[in-house]
Amino acid sequence: MKASTYLTRKKDMIFQNINALKTVEHVIAEVDQGLGNKSRTITTSSMPEVLATAVGLGSGGVISFAALYLSGSVIGVSAAGVASALSAAGAVVGGGATTGLFVLAAPIAILGYLGFKVAKKKRERRLMLAKQFCYKRSLAHLASLKNAIDIEKPSASKERIDYLKALSITLQAAIKDLKHDLGIV
Repeated sequence: MKASTYLTRKKDMIFQNINALKTVEHVIAEVDQGLGNKSRTITTSSMPEVLATAVGLGSGGVISFAALYLSGSVIGVSAAGVASALSAAGAVVGGGATTGLFVLAAPIAILGYLGFKVAKKKRERRLMLAKQFCYKRSLAHLASLKNAIDIEKPSASKERIDYLKALSITLQAAIKDLKHDLGIV
């Protein structure tokens, strides 16, 4: 996987944050449970609606993921204290309170911006690594599913094979979306 092809614009990503990957992890966990329990079917799975939909859509189906987050804080102080501090800071460069606002705010804004950029880069890197990890795990689980279908097909019930195929379809859709975000053609 080339890092240069990884999507960097959040609006173009299907998995925009780590929380969005939890759905893929849920599918992988269901695959683990399904491969370990040969009596497991769509109706006894932890996600019967998703798997039933996957069977209905076939291999062309798509899983959608979306997550939004907002955060922020406001800190208040007295007006008198603020006005006096701004006037004093503005006087340093020959101005008043308005100039003082810029004098005091400039270093805070610059440091805040730099801190934000560093944190954003770390978060983006962590997200990319998590997507790569999910992608590799999904591929391995898909191979295990295909193997299980081949082995179980002669003796398993139709419900069991449908379950394994539904897991395969769902995992293929997740892999498709991960490939999109990772820039894998």
